[in-house]
Amino acid sequence: MQLQTVIFIGRSGAGKGVQSTLLQDFLKDKMPDTPILYVETGTHFRKHIKEHGYVWDRARKIQEEGGRQPDFLAVWIWSNVFIDKVRGNEHLVFDGMPRSVPEAKILETAFPFYQRKNVSIVFLNVSEHWAEDHLRLRGRADDLNPEVVAKRLAFFNTDVAPAVDYYRTADGYRFLEINGEQTPEEVFADVKKGLNI
Repeated sequence: MQLQTVIFIGRSGAGKGVQSTLLQDFLKDKMPDTPILYVETGTHFRKHIKEHGYVWDRARKIQEEGGRQPDFLAVWIWSNVFIDKVRGNEHLVFDGMPRSVPEAKILETAFPFYQRKNVSIVFLNVSEHWAEDHLRLRGRADDLNPEVVAKRLAFFNTDVAPAVDYYRTADGYRFLEINGEQTPEEVFADVKKGLNI
C-alpha cells in the first residue's frame, strides 16, 4: 500500500473524527512501521483558546459564540504542524479541514512541496438535522448550546460547502462522497472501498 493522504470533510457531527480514527487504526494494522500524522485543527484551537493573550482571547470569544475561526489562524496552525512534524515517510490524515475555498487553495500548495500525490477527499454527507442530533449525543461542552450549534452548522453551508464543491471538480484529487448516515462500520467500509485499501 502506498502512503495515504486523506482529507475528511463534512458538517460538524458528521463523524469525521470517528472515521479518521478508524482509518488510522486500519493503517497501523496494515503498515505498522509507517507513522501517521493526524491533523485536526479543532483540537489545536481548543488547546490554544485556553491560553491568554489578545489573539486567543478573541479566538475564545469566536468559539463561545459558535463562529468560524478565521482562515489565517487555521492556516497558521496546520502550517506549524506540517513544519514541525512532516518527515515525508508518513500517512497524512486530515480531520475537518479546510473550512473554506481560500484555505483549500492554500493547503493545495503544500502537497507538491511535500511531494504528496493521489490526495483523497472523503466528504461525509449527512443532513443538518442528522448532524444536530449527533452533536447533542456527543456531549462535548461546545455542542450543548443550541444557538452555538446552529451557528456552526450554518457556516458549513456558507463556507465549507463551497470547499466541498471545489474539491468535487478540482484536478488532482480523488473525491469520494460517502453517505455518513450509516453505522460507523458501514461508513468505514465505504471509505475503504473508495480509497481502494
